[in-house]
Amino acid sequence: MSETDFPSADDPQFDQYMEALAKAINYGQHQELLRGYCAGLIGPGERKSMEPIAARLAPENASAMHQRVHHFVADGAWSDEAVLAAVREQVLAAMLRHGPIRFWIVDDTGIRKKGKESVGVARQYCGEVGKIDNCQVLVSLSVANDVACLPVAARLYLPEAWAEDETRRAKVGVPLDVTFQTKPEIALDQIRRMHTAGVAPGIVLADEAYGRSAAFRQGIAALDMTYAVAVPSSLLVGPPAYKRLPRFWQSAAGTASLRTLAGLLPQTAFRTVTWREGSRSNLTSRFALLRVRVAPSGDAEDGAEDEQNGAEDEQSLLIEWPDDEKDPSGYWLVTLPARVSIEKIVEIAKARWWIEQGYRDLKQEVALADFEGRGWRGFHHHVTLSIAAYGYLLIQRCQALRPVGGRAGRLSFPHSPIPGKPPLRPERHVPWSIATQRRKVTVALVRTLPRCPCCLVNFHRAEIANRKIETAHHIDLVTQ
Repeated sequence: MSETDFPSADDPQFDQYMEALAKAINYGQHQELLRGYCAGLIGPGERKSMEPIAARLAPENASAMHQRVHHFVADGAWSDEAVLAAVREQVLAAMLRHGPIRFWIVDDTGIRKKGKESVGVARQYCGEVGKIDNCQVLVSLSVANDVACLPVAARLYLPEAWAEDETRRAKVGVPLDVTFQTKPEIALDQIRRMHTAGVAPGIVLADEAYGRSAAFRQGIAALDMTYAVAVPSSLLVGPPAYKRLPRFWQSAAGTASLRTLAGLLPQTAFRTVTWREGSRSNLTSRFALLRVRVAPSGDAEDGAEDEQNGAEDEQSLLIEWPDDEKDPSGYWLVTLPARVSIEKIVEIAKARWWIEQGYRDLKQEVALADFEGRGWRGFHHHVTLSIAAYGYLLIQRCQALRPVGGRAGRLSFPHSPIPGKPPLRPERHVPWSIATQRRKVTVALVRTLPRCPCCLVNFHRAEIANRKIETAHHIDLVTQ
């Protein structure tokens, strides 16, 4: 990466982006803190909570700056929805220049916590570690096209024990209108709000935790939106309204669980499909596609959340059964027209990789999981500002005019302009990745700080223009 690849310290694009967000806050004194906090989330540092960010913004008066930052994030009376709407307006404009919105992706992510006092923390499933752990869970809705994926709504899941405990609610400031909702109910509310807000529609994608809820699926259908959602193998389905049914439906005796139905399908029902490039090879598996009706009895296993709330229209069932597996590895209900090819449906059902990559970037690059406060308002303010910082990196990616996803091809090594001082870890990088965009933006942002966060040498603003090479080298050190 050459020095000319980096924005200059006086590049107005970041400031223009922040000014648009500041209008949503509608509080002039907070504009400086908004910019500083987002810059701190993008910039270098192992831990990007309020205290270290304040120390970088004002190293000579870190305590006073910490109090200001804490008030802005933890107690500031500004609207998360207004700021996210401003982020959405700017980032979607950059994304739409590369193609229409294709997907609305629902998911949640766990944020591990050690204590018990932070809002919403409980022993619950944490996707980050793949098991039950002490954590908070954030439910989000993201929109994606072929170049980027942006979170447009996010809310903390409040476990029932928290929702019913008035003392704990009051201590962390949970609003009175927040009641217990399941994760599918939170996600459906987010979809309805974005639909009402006029966000460009897309196919709703969700994993089994959401797809198993009949109310969730029916809520999406009521908005005239299509979906491709994973469902459990115990879901009961019946045959479509055909006069003549294939022989395997006769063996199913009316209705069957998805696992049973998959076992009744002939081998000829499965086709090998490649849906995209992976990091090492093409992603390929065996799939079957057939039309079904979800049985009114719902899930074969007991569970109030899985019960059917009414009849559903005929839809497609996609089954994945790899050659080397004893049982199918996945099931999806899809409401796309029956004429859509199996190759297209597989590509759509597998597009949830966007959200996995997005959560990783949000945590690793802009510190989504680094908030150390305990309150409801502070938690959501930090999440909103993390999404705002991430949104700016997405704008930079869209301006790179390069495709994303699949194999990276020839990967280059970061270039050090000082031959005698190479980066500590000269790792390969993808020029259009979020990690690389953050490196580029970080160089420009660090030049505006009072001192270098790497060597702690004070910057003199008059000398910054003459120290671009040295500054770039410092960032090579602190961002590896």
